[in-house]
Amino acid sequence: MKFYELRADRSAPYTGSLSGIYKWYLPSVVDCPGCGARVFGDTTVRYPCVDLSALPNVRDYEYKLPQPLDEYLRLSEQLRPLLPPGAVLMPGMALGPMVGKASGTFGQLFMHDPSFVQIRREALTRLQEAGIRGLHGCPLEVRFRGKNPPELLEPQLELRGGFHPDCLPADARTCERCGAANYSLPDPYILDAATLPTDVDLFRLADWSAVILATERFVDTVKQLSLDGVTFREVRVR
Repeated sequence: MKFYELRADRSAPYTGSLSGIYKWYLPSVVDCPGCGARVFGDTTVRYPCVDLSALPNVRDYEYKLPQPLDEYLRLSEQLRPLLPPGAVLMPGMALGPMVGKASGTFGQLFMHDPSFVQIRREALTRLQEAGIRGLHGCPLEVRFRGKNPPELLEPQLELRGGFHPDCLPADARTCERCGAANYSLPDPYILDAATLPTDVDLFRLADWSAVILATERFVDTVKQLSLDGVTFREVRVR
């Protein structure tokens, strides 16, 4: 099985622009006792389909300045039962829909930065009907300028897979307390075949959540359906 990294198609004739924040967050961590990180948070971990509105202390999850590890852990434990099975908890992670503004024109798939992908409603339906596995989307709460705006959804992507040890520095490690890595994104990076999923076709890399990956099955289906807005770069697997 081949795997590919999603990238925005800069040659596509679209002018789409998005700005906003997510409805809820876990706070970033300050002064982690595990690794000494002054501040660590990862907003590329996102669960847009998770609804926290029924929590009596829901306002505790509004965006705030970095917090001590104990406060992050308290909020994490309250949140855990609401997350999908296998979900990863991470300081700074976003929850619920993106709320904000949008303008311009959009392709069937759209990336306004390398770690964030949206899919138009009709494109997501076609992909699901074509048998793409594990693809679930949640509507963005954005206000569009202009008439006949598209309905954009953000897929809720699982964190799966890791780097092959051959592409990492000898001292590579990840803090067990807050999740901060002590290394940069390898360039180029190599995926560890033994860690890659066989039941989903679009996912975030667990070892580096800003990277969105697709299976060969997903890439072939996007091409067969003539869906536009993104390109694919094959990634080495060992």
